[in-house]
Amino acid sequence: MGSPVHRVSLGDTWSRQVNPDIERERNIQSFNVERLTNILDGRAENTALRRKVESIIHSDPKCSLKDNYFMTQNECYEAAIQRKFHIQTIAKCLGWSENSPEFFYAYRAVSGEVALTIHSIFLQALRSLGSEEQIAKWAPLCNNFQIITTYAQTELGHGTYLQGLETEATYDAATQEFVVHSPTMTATKWWPGDLGRSATHALVQAQLICSGARQGMHAFIVPIRSLEDHTPLPGITVGDIGPKMGFDCTDHGFLRLDHVRIPRDNMLSRFAQVLPDGTYLKLGKLQINYLSMVITRVNLLWGEVTPILQKACVIAIRYSVIRRQSCLRPSDPEAKVLDHQTQQQKLFPQLATAYAFHFLTSNLLEFFHSSYDAILNKDFSLLPELHALSSGLKAMASDLCSWGTELCRKACGGHGYSKLSGLPSLVARVTAACTYEGDNTVLYLQMAGFLEKNYLQAQASQDSTSQRSLPQSVAYLTAADLAKCPAQKAADFLHPQLYTKAWAHVAARLIKDSAHHLQTLMQSGADRHTAITSV
Repeated sequence: MGSPVHRVSLGDTWSRQVNPDIERERNIQSFNVERLTNILDGRAENTALRRKVESIIHSDPKCSLKDNYFMTQNECYEAAIQRKFHIQTIAKCLGWSENSPEFFYAYRAVSGEVALTIHSIFLQALRSLGSEEQIAKWAPLCNNFQIITTYAQTELGHGTYLQGLETEATYDAATQEFVVHSPTMTATKWWPGDLGRSATHALVQAQLICSGARQGMHAFIVPIRSLEDHTPLPGITVGDIGPKMGFDCTDHGFLRLDHVRIPRDNMLSRFAQVLPDGTYLKLGKLQINYLSMVITRVNLLWGEVTPILQKACVIAIRYSVIRRQSCLRPSDPEAKVLDHQTQQQKLFPQLATAYAFHFLTSNLLEFFHSSYDAILNKDFSLLPELHALSSGLKAMASDLCSWGTELCRKACGGHGYSKLSGLPSLVARVTAACTYEGDNTVLYLQMAGFLEKNYLQAQASQDSTSQRSLPQSVAYLTAADLAKCPAQKAADFLHPQLYTKAWAHVAARLIKDSAHHLQTLMQSGADRHTAITSV
């Protein structure tokens, strides 16, 4: 913190000046910049609100990020805590409600460099899986930060394979309590954010055991630190997992539970209950316990993964406009790096990808909101499609955004290796998205299973008198095959519908080929697992 290095700040007069090369590029655009901005924000009112919030945050010295790259991990964590509660104070003074657009814009204005982000995931899980009584009890405590919460699912030995989680919650009918226990070293909860130093309570995903039978994974609210002095409670071993590739402002931690007793009411019970005598009541599909993961994936795509590629594109393209290197022709002055065709071939596809993912994740967010209330009311008809889309898009978006962000870094040459460019921290942050909330390889396979199942259903419907409608996202599987490209003239290629039909044709053909290959392997004697991994 005491570094003699001069820290660049927006308060420096020279840093406010616009580079003339950037100014010239901005003056030759062929479209209405403000209208495009409104489209990206959703509407003009959102743009105005975003700019108002950003003005408040950027003008507040307590929200400044200028020292971040010079901080130790501990200093980064403490600054993120202070920033979090300062924004909470601003919100209270200005009347911003929790989960409002103002909060989203405020956190985006500080690049997500705030602590206690998993606290909100706990709240999402509570509202999704908890009963109305549980929400009424716990949500006010969370909203007022009378307790600090985390979401403890991943273990040292298991992550994406949730059925393999080893933590157990055994019901004791004599005391009407659950005994939550880590039976092995690999059952240690590992990686939950806000767990290392901050959290007082954890939403622990554990295997429910009642009346001598295992009932699968369920969510339990477990107190882990004293509300008086913040020390670990009896039976709790908890701490920070140490240095990581990124996310220095988050205290990722570990948690071991040694026969910790919690009240029966601490099991979230919207979709499943354990009665006082130990009787288990299932009020929905077992897969509903994964709903909190689905919600988290959707929010991460919109608020974390896609914006990182957007920001990387902005940095790399602006740099490529002001940096001059080499001559396009011997007699010419040095050209802007962006004028080199090779640089355009690197960056423009990433920019197009960023736009595509922006609208794709926006569409997914709309679908999520339209299906969420129905799921809470125990209508699970849209849950398989929501799970598949969030899984497939999370895998594809994080892979391509990770690759694209690193390419943007490389496109900035040596300056891209400097943390002060902002790019290395973006690369580290988006790389994590390829692993958390589900390993991408596993998520691709889950999406593939959804596609295969619906293709076979579409084929079966064609051969029967009863027509079963497919989910909207895969309705193209019932469309007639295109014998050839429907374009008749060059102007036809200006219509987006042409490309939509073409991609639907390609997707349907690839799904058909994969499904037939899978069936052939299974008919030849291979079991389904072997066949799937061979396709």
